Amino acid sequence: MKRRYAICGVSNRSMKMFIGPMINTFSNQAEIVGLLDIDPRRFEVCKQKFPGLGPVPEFGPDDFGTMVEQTSPDVIIVTGRDDTHASYIVQALACDLDVLTEKPMATTGADCRRIIEAENRSRGKVTVAFNYRFTPIHSRIKEMVLEGKVGRVTSVDLNWYIDTYHGASYFKRWNRLREQSGGLSIHKSSHHFDLVNWWIGQQPTEVFAFGALNYYGPGGEMNPKKEDGRHCGTCEVKQDCRYYMRWSSRSKEVHVKDDHIGSPDSGGAEAPYSHYRTDACIFDSEINIEDTYSANVKYNGGALLTYSVNFSLPYEGYRLAINGTRGRIETMEYHSSGRVPFPVPAQTIDYFPLFGAKETVHVVHREGGHGGGDPALLENIFLGPD
Repeated sequence: MKRRYAICGVSNRSMKMFIGPMINTFSNQAEIVGLLDIDPRRFEVCKQKFPGLGPVPEFGPDDFGTMVEQTSPDVIIVTGRDDTHASYIVQALACDLDVLTEKPMATTGADCRRIIEAENRSRGKVTVAFNYRFTPIHSRIKEMVLEGKVGRVTSVDLNWYIDTYHGASYFKRWNRLREQSGGLSIHKSSHHFDLVNWWIGQQPTEVFAFGALNYYGPGGEMNPKKEDGRHCGTCEVKQDCRYYMRWSSRSKEVHVKDDHIGSPDSGGAEAPYSHYRTDACIFDSEINIEDTYSANVKYNGGALLTYSVNFSLPYEGYRLAINGTRGRIETMEYHSSGRVPFPVPAQTIDYFPLFGAKETVHVVHREGGHGGGDPALLENIFLGPD
């Protein structure tokens, strides 16, 4: 049966991840009936990309109730800025509607509790689009744990590495403000904590964590000039900025296009959205989030997690180990091999039984965003669980 969807937040992510596939692949299962956003220019960009949405009504950020009344959706898709998620989720649940939200579900513990309480009162259900569960490597690790390969999980080591290209992009846009993103331990690490919780089938009960701002902000050692308000597109000292020049040529006047930035173009002053630039200086004093984190987590099944993430490293990827009473699982991923300054092997899974020979598992990889996770997630959402 075809379901009716309304979109809260006409972001680049919503267009690429949901709107495009709903129109091009899942049109027999989904119909878009409403668009809501704070910036009318986003409606224009969206409808230029998808002309079939021309008749779909548009609504401002305070018109949620009107949108529901006029369009009668079955599901609300929440894909706006992180700090806007909770409000629309709670309003949707109050109308007994299902919700599909991008991660993170919310940016504060208080908002998470609001959502849980609202869901308990509602006939609607909240689904968070954690696409990383659906990559073939991650799904195979889950299967190995379910098969009892490691026995009872006792500890997990997860170290995540974000390179200077991707890591710097968060500090050029709204993510750099805690009040809008909750910090990168929420915006980014929620992916990683979800994976661990899912892999081991346990719930965290106690957490100790630390964070620091080591690379970005005015105290960053690579800051060529302590002056606020700069933008890469017009900066007079950008050729002295190691972060800028690592990924740009001297002849370019605008920052290199970055798919992580969240803008359809290069993100300079001519960005197509109103009041939104994606080339703010990574050394501004307004930055109030961290770029380095570590955490220790205790789980209700007895497992212990040691976690770290760093947003300014020479290459991108992660290193994982899951230890148990019967063995150990290891894997190492190198992300965006074109940005890694050395040859990159295909990702495999190594299994070490507690008493026995090492086994290497080769997994068939899929095309698509987030390591092939995005297409599989969308099939799960629109076609039902496999």
